[in-house]
Amino acid sequence: MKIESYACGAWTAGTDDGVEVRNAINGKTIGRVSSTGLDFSDMLDHGRRRGGSALRKMTIHDRANMLKALAKHLLDHKETFYAISAKTGATRADSWVDIEGGIGTVFSYSGIARRELPNESFAVEGNVEPLSAKGTFVGRHILTPKQGVSVHINAFNFPCWGMLEKIAPSLIAGVPVIVKPATVSSYLTEAMVREMIASGILPEGSVQLICGRVGDLFEHLDEQDTVTFTGSASTGSMLKSHPNIVASSIPFNMEADSLNCSILGAAAVPGTPEFDLFIKGVAQEVTVKAGQKCTAIRRTIVPEAQIEAVIEALKARLDKSPVGDPAAEGVRMGSLVGTSQREDVWDAVKKLANGNEIVHGGTREFEVLGADREKGAFFPPTLLYCDDPFNAQSAHSVEAFGPVSTIMGYKTEDQAIELARMGRGSLVGSLVTADNEEAARIVLGTAAWHGRILVLNKDCARESTGHGSPLAPLVHGGPGRAGGGEELGGSRAIKHYMQRTAIQGSPDTLMAITRQFTTGATPIVDRVHPFRKTFDELQIGESLLTHRRTVTEADIVNFGCISGDHFYAHFDELAAKDSLFEKRVAHGYFIISAAAGMFVDPAPGPVLANYGLENLRFIEPVGIGDTIQVRLTAREKIWKARRPEEDRATGIVVWAVEIKNQLDETVALYDILTLVERADD
Repeated sequence: MKIESYACGAWTAGTDDGVEVRNAINGKTIGRVSSTGLDFSDMLDHGRRRGGSALRKMTIHDRANMLKALAKHLLDHKETFYAISAKTGATRADSWVDIEGGIGTVFSYSGIARRELPNESFAVEGNVEPLSAKGTFVGRHILTPKQGVSVHINAFNFPCWGMLEKIAPSLIAGVPVIVKPATVSSYLTEAMVREMIASGILPEGSVQLICGRVGDLFEHLDEQDTVTFTGSASTGSMLKSHPNIVASSIPFNMEADSLNCSILGAAAVPGTPEFDLFIKGVAQEVTVKAGQKCTAIRRTIVPEAQIEAVIEALKARLDKSPVGDPAAEGVRMGSLVGTSQREDVWDAVKKLANGNEIVHGGTREFEVLGADREKGAFFPPTLLYCDDPFNAQSAHSVEAFGPVSTIMGYKTEDQAIELARMGRGSLVGSLVTADNEEAARIVLGTAAWHGRILVLNKDCARESTGHGSPLAPLVHGGPGRAGGGEELGGSRAIKHYMQRTAIQGSPDTLMAITRQFTTGATPIVDRVHPFRKTFDELQIGESLLTHRRTVTEADIVNFGCISGDHFYAHFDELAAKDSLFEKRVAHGYFIISAAAGMFVDPAPGPVLANYGLENLRFIEPVGIGDTIQVRLTAREKIWKARRPEEDRATGIVVWAVEIKNQLDETVALYDILTLVERADD
């Protein structure tokens, strides 16, 4: 059987025998992988011309809803993926992280995009920046989809999650993808991509797949393309320095394997919940995916007084994780992904053992349940002890990408911080302590060397996702050895595939470009109250200037009695005179309540509800006898998809509210959001 690529709308097998891939448990041949015969230039052109064009015609919310539908479809077929994933040596729990974790990331990105980004084909970022004294020249930033292809080169350890966590933000940004999985586990990626294509949910050209080598692909990339890489630092550095990547200034995001550490706090002695949590966490990171995780704990840093206790506790826990065929009863840890990977790990352990003591595992003679140890890619959980961590460089430079961790001790907090830094940049570090002051010192001392830090104690342990789990809202990446890049991080990842452009011009021009009201733009005035207009009828920039209202002492007294707010500045004449206000002033919340009464049209109409209030600022105080007036302006319209349970179609209108006094001074600024009826789809 040949593992196929999906290129230019067709499934294609390589024209030569390629590379053989085997079942990691029993060594049986699964298939052969080759990309020979693919025209990589045509693939890039197909993605740009077909996929990119189709995606850019959709709004961000359209793309997000498309991915939500795709995630549901993949979830319906998850058992197919689990069956194939077992061939990689993964247990059911290992596969869950890869398969359902990856699908869950797609769901997360669909929600992030619909919550945080506009329902447009582009995004607007930040506030309007005034660039002139009279406000006729302003600036703002917009984000538009890059009109190329994003090439995703993924590692072997997460053939599903590694693909999906990159695909989701790229497609939401409006940029098609070419996925290049690692050859050894490409058969699982191929199976998932087949289901994605078969679903018919994605526009043609938005996703293509290369199983095999990338050939001359890099030579055909241009300045609108993007490359993301996950894998070894050496391979990443080689690709990043490709002449065309350098010459065309093609963005290259690298996430490399790193020597992540976990630190046991000084007071987390045996018998404390934190000690138990630390042992559990290190053991999990050794055994989950057989230690084949870019986030696995490679360096276990503990107080010198606890070294013996930590070693014994870890050995006892690892002994309860039998190695073997995941289908066999009692097996808690599967195999590595292949025999070549197994030999790479043995080579790394040999280097680590030169100067460090093997205290658990580390021998080729070990028990394997339900499988042949020689035919499968099995490796025993292995612990080493480094008794001189400040001089034994191998512990801080050699990574065994398998179930291996090195234990080392520290005398002082400063030494713990220095050992963490000696990893020269990590994707993640963790600290287990109940002492929040210790946590603050160690986190601030090590943060510059880490992309993420987990601080774990008994208070958050039950809901914590653990040391090794990247999460969609938080950045995944790290400095130095970890590659110097970032993935995930909520909407940051989406923006990675978009071009940020500063736009300068008049307020009216910027409003036309961004489709959001820009301060200083010419307001649209109509004799029909804006609250009498449906979502479809309302125009951005439509504005209402209200009647005036003079604030009285009775207003202040009545509001204070209703709200229970009797702050001295509102009621104590003498204290108020000595305050920064120098007089009694009205409650800020009274002012915005009074403003609502001035601009709201009370009769039933298309405005259905107040959806929220944002960005409130009180600028100037309002005293007894001051007169206020309100300007209400339609700032932004956000189209909402109608849910099955909703009886009418709606959209959200964001209104800019400015309250001024009789001196034409702004006293308050804020946005209100209203739910407004719109024409049905």
